[in-house]
Amino acid sequence: QEESITSTSSSRQRTKRKDPITITPAAADRIKELLSSPNGKDATGIRLGVKRRGCNGLSYTLNYAFDKQPNEEEMEAHGVKVVIEPMALFSVVGTVMDWEETDMSSEFTFENPNSKGECGCGESFNV
Repeated sequence: QEESITSTSSSRQRTKRKDPITITPAAADRIKELLSSPNGKDATGIRLGVKRRGCNGLSYTLNYAFDKQPNEEEMEAHGVKVVIEPMALFSVVGTVMDWEETDMSSEFTFENPNSKGECGCGESFNV
């Protein structure tokens, strides 16, 4: 009786890391509109950051991203590129970014599971 030994090489498969934030289709569509405007014509995407301000400590910032800086996290969702500043990453992991339009306002909204509190107007948060 002949014995057969099959050797399989174990290959390390790289799994895609989960994106730090979730971009909704509505937010992606609005970002595409902004990037196609004259101000965003040379931008590769948007840059998400946080600044210390507001009555509750931190506020989100959005700017055009023309390049990726060292240590910035880059992700792509629904055809748009988002660069996240290193100082913001800890504060925004798990956040859902959306675009909402009502009769009174049109704005990006951030549903952040790390937020321990927000001010009444929704402009700032703390973690």
